[in-house]
Amino acid sequence: MSKPSDEELESALHMAIQMRENEMDPFFLAKTLLSHNYRLGYLEKILKAADRYVNMGMAEKERTDLMLAIEKAKDSEFHTAQQERESFGLE
Repeated sequence: MSKPSDEELESALHMAIQMRENEMDPFFLAKTLLSHNYRLGYLEKILKAADRYVNMGMAEKERTDLMLAIEKAKDSEFHTAQQERESFGLE
């Protein structure tokens, strides 16, 4: 299946927002699309950071950027799942 164009994605997200606002989402398609789109943004940042890290000779700054991107994605996952992250006493 091909990736939707920017216009198609924008249209689908707009409709999903309307569906949620009007409580017309019996099979949770709009909720799922909105959630996946939100999470995908964080995962794309991880991909970019990982690509820079690998292509820059695994430099320390790029490693730090990658680790921060991963932490933000994890925070997002726990936030959207309405769960608290486990602390291992390292903070």
